[in-house]
Amino acid sequence: MRGDITLKQLIYFVALADTKHYRRAAERVGISQPSLSQQILGLEGALGLELVERGQRGAVLTPSGRTVLAQARKVLAEVEVLRGSAVDVRDGIAGTIRMGSTPTIGPYFLPRVMRRLHRDHPGLKVIVRDAPPAVLHEELIAGRHDLILTQLPVRSADIQIRRLFREPLKLAVAQDHPLAERESLTDADLAGRDILALAETYPLHDQIAALCDELGAELRQDYEGSSLDALRQMTALDMGLSFLPALYVHSEVAVEDGDVSILPFRRDRVVRSVGLAWRRRSAHGALIDAISEVARRVAREHYASVVKVE
Repeated sequence: MRGDITLKQLIYFVALADTKHYRRAAERVGISQPSLSQQILGLEGALGLELVERGQRGAVLTPSGRTVLAQARKVLAEVEVLRGSAVDVRDGIAGTIRMGSTPTIGPYFLPRVMRRLHRDHPGLKVIVRDAPPAVLHEELIAGRHDLILTQLPVRSADIQIRRLFREPLKLAVAQDHPLAERESLTDADLAGRDILALAETYPLHDQIAALCDELGAELRQDYEGSSLDALRQMTALDMGLSFLPALYVHSEVAVEDGDVSILPFRRDRVVRSVGLAWRRRSAHGALIDAISEVARRVAREHYASVVKVE
């Protein structure tokens, strides 16, 4: 008779699949390597399946193991929903919530949000992790984040969103660029110009690519910024023009004696939409509402001249 499947077995199996190594998996979950091996064997016995190939390459999942892994992640995500429900009912706006944030938004907006949340809801702990938007979306679906701060839209039937604000994209040029002294620009001024953008893992890349098509500008494919700082530095070296998010400009670009000039373009009508996204079946409704309200309040009180609150 096969034994019962336990949550510990699933947790240890997912850790093994993520690390692909028994010792590292054991360290992650805080048990000895032999104990972890026994739990994996117990899971295989309970299921009647071989889940892991054991060899010099480390832990490699079998085809059955990959199928079980997908189901194990779903089960553990549902357990987190159950725990979240209990916390919300028992403590109200308290507990721990895991937030993912794209590095083109979080560093320039979240510090004030985190301070306000700590002040208004001292029982709420928010763990923030930065990653490119495409990674954030995958990890949200997989249950590794409870919500994410990201550029919209997020296209998934499993995801619910709440818009926070629209953020203008500011045109940046090198200080010695011929356009740097212009008081106003037209679309025609950008025709044929080289435009720099972030890598394709960022929605900003596609947005800038579409804008280049509209303007008749050239999106440089040989230089892709890995960060907004890298994009600004390439612009300062006159490798091309760039469109930088307004919150980044507000935080990082000096008004006087900066390394790039920020020029008015289309009266700040080139914007991106920023918001929160979470799984539709999330049990953290009260917490997400509280975070959304604080984020909107911070945007209104501190960045009203920078973004347009939605």
